[in-house]
Amino acid sequence: MNQLTVKRLWLPDHGFVEVEGSGLEIDGPLHRSGEKLSDATHDAVRSLAHSAALCNDADFDPQGGADGYSGDTVDLAFLVLAWKAGLDAGTLRKTAHRLAERPFSAERKYAASLHQHADGRLIHVKGAAEIVVPLCDLADPDRVLDLADEMASRGYRVLAVAAKRVEDRTGASAPETLDREICGMTLLGLAGFIDPLRPEARQAVADCHRAGVDVRMITGDHAATALAIARDLGIAERPDEVVTGREIAAGGADLVERIASARVFARVEPAHKVEIVQALQRAGHFVAMTGDGVNDAPALHRADLGVAMGRDGTDAARDAADLVLADDNFASVVVGIEEGRAAYANIRKVIYLAISTGAAEAVMFLLALAMGLPLPLTAIQLLWLNLVTNGGQHVALAAEGSEKGLLDRPPRSPQEPLFDAIMIRQTLLSGAVIGLVSTAAFAWMIAHGWSEFDARNTLLFLMVAFENVHVFNCRSESRSAFRIPLSANWALIVAVVGAQALHIGAAFTPGFSDLLGLEPLPLSEWLLLVPLALSVLLVMEGDKLLRSWGRRSSVPRAG
Repeated sequence: MNQLTVKRLWLPDHGFVEVEGSGLEIDGPLHRSGEKLSDATHDAVRSLAHSAALCNDADFDPQGGADGYSGDTVDLAFLVLAWKAGLDAGTLRKTAHRLAERPFSAERKYAASLHQHADGRLIHVKGAAEIVVPLCDLADPDRVLDLADEMASRGYRVLAVAAKRVEDRTGASAPETLDREICGMTLLGLAGFIDPLRPEARQAVADCHRAGVDVRMITGDHAATALAIARDLGIAERPDEVVTGREIAAGGADLVERIASARVFARVEPAHKVEIVQALQRAGHFVAMTGDGVNDAPALHRADLGVAMGRDGTDAARDAADLVLADDNFASVVVGIEEGRAAYANIRKVIYLAISTGAAEAVMFLLALAMGLPLPLTAIQLLWLNLVTNGGQHVALAAEGSEKGLLDRPPRSPQEPLFDAIMIRQTLLSGAVIGLVSTAAFAWMIAHGWSEFDARNTLLFLMVAFENVHVFNCRSESRSAFRIPLSANWALIVAVVGAQALHIGAAFTPGFSDLLGLEPLPLSEWLLLVPLALSVLLVMEGDKLLRSWGRRSSVPRAG
């Protein structure tokens, strides 16, 4: 798992200290520029780690393996730091009884706790530097805040740690003491955390951009930290692409435009997340929101698509979401986009096949009636045709794999109809070709003295062949059927061959052939039917080529 890690400390009077190791490793050394720390500096690190380990609700057992830790990632990182500094958090908690606490909240931006130590009472505080530093007794707080900003600009999540010794006043409750005494504190230092990106995160963001999906980052981190991470991910580059929670709270006439143009939202409170979602929706965006905490639930519910984390997410987030990621991996969102587009494309393929072949049959019957011809097929022959050609082929076509370039296509509008211009064009064209050619063949056979039985028998063979050929047109709306490997969908090949074999076999089966009005065809007639059946493939290939040329000519040339 990716685990937040304390990587750099700034200590008053001692400067910066580097912390080696990552995640839950407890053997990473502490050093300054590669050299061992002095005793005084090491004691300063221990003081910071001591306070951070007490103002802490996580549990960490280095020997416990996967079950040896629980709690917030920031608290866990501080406990690991305490181990590296030679402190045992369990022992500290036994010797320093907690009397009162103020848990961290997005509004407060710090956590505080009051403890009874052997030599008196101490308040321990940890939280956002811009909140905690002004609560401390410092000669130059702006310098410390500048250091915090400099660390944040390098991608560190920066927290300040402070402590204060307080008197045990008679009659004052511990909570009252805690609230009253959080001021004039002693700053113990700044802690810079690194939250390592998953190896696939950058590629996932790039894939989203390729698919026409804008990725926005919402975080409670400092704006400089958020921008540094966003740059690493390829989400944002400039400071003007960052909007803070303070700006959202201030409102303004141009807030919707400001949110719509932003790529990063920093120092955001829970209520701001809903405002961000609503502003993006008002700007015309279809919004998907990811989250895992209780505070994310309202925004997950308000978004067009709420995506919760299944492993580390809260029940509230999962209940509010429309989709739950079992692996808590943002890259799975990209996979979901591709799979969703593939599923939608396959639905269109099946509908295209069903409607176009049905339209072809309707054209054939209407033309035959208009021309005064006998009915091209009997009722049972028509039922048999639909049974043979609308069964296995449809199921196999629905299992067609993802086409290449699905992520290169722009997102589809939720208001876009299933029968768009391309679907209508292809359905009408293919239905007309099959209907016209089959009617012309039937009329030619009747005109040349064929009996109605023989003409219908040959026409039925032609229609089965037509529809088995046409299924290959339906494998893609844009790619040539000759560019899609047959091996990409063996189920479809089996369905087509099986349907053709079933129809041929029916003609050789006594009783069944009489019921359907079938008899085997001589080779000479097959030599005529195959080119006719392939005509729909050639026409639709030509249509795809024309549309491809049209798309290329509509793209403006550079320069």
